[in-house]
Amino acid sequence: MRAATLTAFGSPLVVHDVPDPEAGSGEVLVEVLATCVPPYAAEVFSGERRYPLEPPVVPGVGGIGRVVRVGPDATKLAVGDLVWCDPTVRARDDALTPDITLQGWSPRGEGGAKLARHLPDGPFAELMRVPTENVYRLPAAAAADPARWSALGVHTIAYGGLLAGRLEAGETLLVSGATGNLGSSAVAVALAVGAGHVVVPGRNRAVLDLLADRFGARVSPVELSGDEDTDRATMAAATDGPIDMVLDLLPPWAPSSVARAAAMTVREHGRVVLMGGVGMLGGADLALPYPWIMRNSVTVRGQWMYPRTANAGMIRLIATGALDLAPERVTRFDLDQVNDAVAYAAEHGGPFDRTVLMPTA
Repeated sequence: MRAATLTAFGSPLVVHDVPDPEAGSGEVLVEVLATCVPPYAAEVFSGERRYPLEPPVVPGVGGIGRVVRVGPDATKLAVGDLVWCDPTVRARDDALTPDITLQGWSPRGEGGAKLARHLPDGPFAELMRVPTENVYRLPAAAAADPARWSALGVHTIAYGGLLAGRLEAGETLLVSGATGNLGSSAVAVALAVGAGHVVVPGRNRAVLDLLADRFGARVSPVELSGDEDTDRATMAAATDGPIDMVLDLLPPWAPSSVARAAAMTVREHGRVVLMGGVGMLGGADLALPYPWIMRNSVTVRGQWMYPRTANAGMIRLIATGALDLAPERVTRFDLDQVNDAVAYAAEHGGPFDRTVLMPTA
């Protein structure tokens, strides 16, 4: 098969012939039709983001494909099925605290690195080998546009954050980092699952206006000034009622003061979910005040990716039209154009802008 390989950080991806992966027991072999290229992929491949990838590796983060081969433990999957391949691989030998790797992207700890060495098959290739439990059948309608459905790789992350915060119908959510690619997804998904109102802070006025135009009165844009106290007060006053939950999806270069200002808008007994990259490249700690958390009975939790059930839930949201993918802009590249796709994604990382690699186009 042909695949795009990261041979070393700072080097372009190399498209070449490599041996076909061989799926064993507990694994599925999938022909990759489409995979989203993250806007920050260039930062990962350059080494700027300091991801613990171990080159050489075929990178990527999940994808849409067709099943080519199934193992003997598959009872429902069949050859020819159109599927979503979830990159969040969990070790099978510890149900309580399993080691995790994002297949083709980022392992967690030494256990995750061991998993990554076993599964160096990311979706930037014609074929990939995937654990059986990471493969989810898609509705027949998805076959009409697998590239558009590859946005599952973005929306399911946002959905995981909402599940972690137990967002309830009618509640008010503040999305910190709402003007970014992942943050804007969180706005759309939150409204799709029944959020009553979403506060969307940011510095980019054009993107704030775009979100308000797309979603109407249920979205309140807030243009940030850069002053922590002023911004906290402005965000808290953006709706008539209290803010029930804050979801932080800020990128690694965002200052912790921006995340803190957003978090501290949440009401008494509110919830704060941290999913962004603040502090990953150094800088000041988040430093939420102990007395504020304690006296207001605020719940603060981190969330990396999402539970397995989120995949099925997100597929249902799209299949039923609760989350509409039609307005999203999708730009497609074939495998030979992989480096062009990475560069394009870096320049087009705004809301609902998808760069999609189609290895078997």
